[in-house]
Amino acid sequence: MKDGDTMLALLDRPARPLAGKPLVLLIHGVPGSETSPYMVRMSGYLLDKGYRVLRLNMRGAGPSRTTCGGQYSAASSRDLGELIGLLPADLTRDGIVAVGYSVGGAILLKYLGEEGARTPLAAAASVSAPIDLLGSCRSLMRFRNLPYHRHVFGAIKREALAEGAALTALEHANITASRTLWQYDDLFTGPRNGFPGAAEYYFRSSAVNFLPGIRIPILVLASLDDPWVPGGAYTGHHWGSNKSLSLRPVLTPRGGHVGFHGVGGYKPWSDLAVVKFLEEGRSS
Repeated sequence: MKDGDTMLALLDRPARPLAGKPLVLLIHGVPGSETSPYMVRMSGYLLDKGYRVLRLNMRGAGPSRTTCGGQYSAASSRDLGELIGLLPADLTRDGIVAVGYSVGGAILLKYLGEEGARTPLAAAASVSAPIDLLGSCRSLMRFRNLPYHRHVFGAIKREALAEGAALTALEHANITASRTLWQYDDLFTGPRNGFPGAAEYYFRSSAVNFLPGIRIPILVLASLDDPWVPGGAYTGHHWGSNKSLSLRPVLTPRGGHVGFHGVGGYKPWSDLAVVKFLEEGRSS
């Protein structure tokens, strides 16, 4: 990267590559990495269909922890854009598409809105993206979601404090002292990304503010029973304001957060829907 950090990614090549298939970028959520179950599962499905897959490790995630001084967040759209620009020609000769999960989806949407028609991506999809960060924080901290908050926030803190993380003494103390996601973002994530606190970080980084700028075919998949991402962020957005006629929101009554498990099958139907969209979207 321009600042000297090195973001690592894992390239999966199919046993039987098919000509004309674009490179698929997979972007994980928070916490997450190349080994997140949904990343591994989707990569396997894409490999069976002849795609090459690049599983990203955002700044400070997974093996990128020891090669980066920074830490990724929903504001990391510039990192994604820089990484895409550095991809070698032999990987991108048949085009590039991307799939983002949870916060990875929010990063992807923000990037696409910022870049507009300039992006080299031919199509994209987001799954369970928290497009309204303040609303998502409030939803996660609701009383009925406290067990989920405890689980998710605990994992976020463990990732941030894990061995190899580049933290100042003050940052380490602030992360340790945080008891809620809001406190964590107010004391650490916001200041680490140049914001005075959580409120400004949420306002400036929420993907919903960038959706009107998207100009490529994109599938936006979310569930109305997601304990982290409130459905109102999606139902309240005026999707007709997007000049990209191929932007398709798909909101389901059930599916949870990056769930979408099919009846009687091991493969979430979201995987099937995303791949079908990417194949149709590029040809539309």
